[in-house]
Amino acid sequence: MLADNEHELLRAEMIKNFLFKNTNIPVLSKGLDVYALRHKVISGNIANVQTPGYQRKEVQFEDELRNAIQNKITGRKTNSKHFPIGGKSFSEVNPRISNDSSSENVSGENNVDIDKEIVDQVKNELRFLYGSRMLSKNFATLRASIKGRYDI
Repeated sequence: MLADNEHELLRAEMIKNFLFKNTNIPVLSKGLDVYALRHKVISGNIANVQTPGYQRKEVQFEDELRNAIQNKITGRKTNSKHFPIGGKSFSEVNPRISNDSSSENVSGENNVDIDKEIVDQVKNELRFLYGSRMLSKNFATLRASIKGRYDI
């Protein structure tokens, strides 16, 4: 028989799994992490706009995320020699920084186009603001449901 504190821990774990794994909170949270990383990468590109030989960097994430979300077929590996079935799960999708190896010399020094970087920075900031607002709304809804009312 389980002790009272073990029941409480089990109940807390079940609630946490229900509230956070069955909502879009993990997706929004990962999105905000990606936007923060993208902000750093774009800022680095802007800072190096006149650095000779610098290669523009970019964050790859959305395509892999889209594939993971759309992929409905998944399998479970019970042996390390088994082939994976289906695509990556959402938790396995992580952002990747890659070099843009185009040889186009936009700035006269390298392949960084300052106008494109500024536009990308603004788009990224808007996405971050929208994502943080959506995450905030999700937490407000959870808070309201825990209190037993919906006043948002």
